[in-house]
Amino acid sequence: MISGELLLLSPSSGERDGRYDQRESHAGQHRYGQRAAQVGGPTGGRHTRGHRNHRYGLPTARRRLRSDDLWRLLMEERDAVGPFPDDRGWDVARSYAAQSDEPGHHVQGEGGFVEATRFDARFFGISAREALAMDPQQRLLLETAWETLERSGIDPSGLKGSATGVYIGVMESEYGPGLAEGSAVEGHVMTGRTASVHSGRISYALGLEGPAVSVDTACSSSLVALHLAVRALHNRECDLALAGGATMAPDLGMYVEYSRLGALSGDGRCKAFSADADGFGMSEGVSMLAVERLSDARRAGHRVLAVLRGTAINQDGASDSLSAPNSRAQEKVIRLALADAGLTGDDVDAVEAHGTGTRLGDPTEVRALSAVYGRAGRPLPLGSLKSNIGHTQAAAGVAGVIKMVLALRHGVLPRTLHVRAAAPYVHWESAGLQVLTRRRSWPEPPVDRPLRACVSAFGISGTNAHVIIEQAPPSPHEEGGWSGADGPGRPGTALVVCARSGPALAEQASRLACHLETAPTADIAAVAGALVRTRALWEHRAVVVGGDRDELLRGLREVAGRQQAPTVHVGVAPAGDTAGSVWVFPGQGAQWAGMGAQLWDTEPVFAARMAQCAQAMEPWVDWSLAEMVRERNPEAPARVDVVQPLSFAVMVSLAALWRAWGLRPDAVVGHSQGEIAAACVAGALSLEDAARVVAVRSRLIARTLAGRGGMLAVAVSEEQAARDLRERGDSIVEIATVNGPHSVTLAGPPAALREAAAFYDRLDVRNRMLPVDYASHTRQVEELREELNHALRAVTPTVAQVAFHSTAEGRLLTGW
Repeated sequence: MISGELLLLSPSSGERDGRYDQRESHAGQHRYGQRAAQVGGPTGGRHTRGHRNHRYGLPTARRRLRSDDLWRLLMEERDAVGPFPDDRGWDVARSYAAQSDEPGHHVQGEGGFVEATRFDARFFGISAREALAMDPQQRLLLETAWETLERSGIDPSGLKGSATGVYIGVMESEYGPGLAEGSAVEGHVMTGRTASVHSGRISYALGLEGPAVSVDTACSSSLVALHLAVRALHNRECDLALAGGATMAPDLGMYVEYSRLGALSGDGRCKAFSADADGFGMSEGVSMLAVERLSDARRAGHRVLAVLRGTAINQDGASDSLSAPNSRAQEKVIRLALADAGLTGDDVDAVEAHGTGTRLGDPTEVRALSAVYGRAGRPLPLGSLKSNIGHTQAAAGVAGVIKMVLALRHGVLPRTLHVRAAAPYVHWESAGLQVLTRRRSWPEPPVDRPLRACVSAFGISGTNAHVIIEQAPPSPHEEGGWSGADGPGRPGTALVVCARSGPALAEQASRLACHLETAPTADIAAVAGALVRTRALWEHRAVVVGGDRDELLRGLREVAGRQQAPTVHVGVAPAGDTAGSVWVFPGQGAQWAGMGAQLWDTEPVFAARMAQCAQAMEPWVDWSLAEMVRERNPEAPARVDVVQPLSFAVMVSLAALWRAWGLRPDAVVGHSQGEIAAACVAGALSLEDAARVVAVRSRLIARTLAGRGGMLAVAVSEEQAARDLRERGDSIVEIATVNGPHSVTLAGPPAALREAAAFYDRLDVRNRMLPVDYASHTRQVEELREELNHALRAVTPTVAQVAFHSTAEGRLLTGW
């Protein structure tokens, strides 16, 4: 277990940039009661700073909640429960009954519902026919996965081929026709309904090559999925993971079944831990998190919302009945999660309970919580999001995590609704728990440490899950680390908007304008940065240039109205203009005094990576990287054992900064010692191993070879240089590097090089002695082989994650 090595990035569910247009194809009424997808239509709005404005597919008046919507709901102490939808073909007037005395009736009169009858199938390359066969849960999850990644500052289209895992909690759905019934969507029914495809379709659509796992443990599904994602990251089965769950009802079957079990609340509200609790209110929802190792997130400059300290799952075993909860098992899973986190019950400051409001479930949970977390004199605050949004079942566990992440970031614990009086089945004071019947600030920890919360979820099949999250550590790139993003605007700012069609481009511009109008303090420069580094680059594009906010808003309105303006440039990129990029890392000679100093002071991501380089090189050098970067004396870094490690650190830190801006290399290549930086950026060498290689190698060069040679750049071809050496009878000077068709570097002893320079001077051929005092890339270097191999025997190369082209080998290196 790597304690504190995982994080939550953007919790989200919602709509994507670049939707096609607003045309809707109404497919008519499905004979099983579920209206089929309105393919081709939009799924709703988008805000611009994806790493700041997150979305949640949780119910409220049939629309989806962004993070600020959810937090506003919590702070205004409202619930999101309302009437049953009228667009699914449900005859609620016939099926509803105040008491479930007859088969086929349900007692719940209201609920929380997600609008799921619109789906932008073309955006994901899905045909209208296949979209009709897809379980709405699949559609919601696919949209939500895209949104989650964008709001994490990650371009979803750039993850193709990556080791990104997908862990989805989902319950069996009765959507659509049976496999043997025959229908107009035959051939798509199996993949449209099968639970495994709920995760697999996300991986397929985005080209993700990490594990794709669908989990059904009923109401604990999404929290179990999060636990599995955590374990996969610990085991390095994936580098990034999406974890979440979805519930959407295609018919009234679950309402009828739970009514027959006596589990549902008549008014659809969850009255968790209340004296008048009468069952849970079923709701729909989708929730998702992007999860990553903390060290990887820091290196990539991703915004960390919270840290996952510990997770655990277990089973009730032989409880009183198949569906009855087990207090002993719940207590055990809590203790397992605490052990995983290396914590005790006193180290947790609040609990987001399963808290459904059932007469059996709540008392059972309270006994388990009290046994572990109860403390006299400092009762643990206890709440339940279900009092606001109902029980979203497979999505509920991660929804609870989302709530507590927001609570940690805002410093407020929301009130739990519908508690007229605390339940009498427990003496709350002696139990050491306190229901959050009013909003309050977080309790002050007894020692100086981060705030922590725990979240529980329990499934009807007996699978329990518990996670512990922790306040995110301070980050130098908390606000995104975008250059110049320290004011409301700056001259010459460009806002880049893109979409997959002309109408969608106009709508995106309109939404961006609305966002900037309703957020007058939004940092325009940071918004501009987020638009280009966290969004997929679609073919329909508009660039709006302005010197201030008003000018930019006018330009956006012109794009929205499809009008021309001098500050607006609109066009369609030709197909196939997305050629890959290659990052080239030079050898010694590209450095200058003060190189990297300004970036270290102004770019948090660059500074963080430089600090990691300094730490990695510390065992091998006798000088300070921070001091040498800021050294203005050009003679100071002239030593080979200084300039090469210094150049390496700047190169890999620049690469980290580029990645934080959304750039991704399709291949890397390095010249001379630049190959070490290329190998590190490609993932073939860890930072620690690469730092060791560059520092030890340059130190050996300085001790053994320095002063014995030099290098001469000559503007001739390789063939001409070889002919000149033969004709002059020079067997000492060698061709060290071929830089181009008419550029080579010769190397050898100083006296022999001076003779070669004089020769080319007589021929009026451009040549220049390089500031190097050893004969690199010659037989001189072979003297280091045995000692260098011995010094680097502990280095452990791995398979590169980015194509690594070796200039030394002249080929693509595919493995080690």
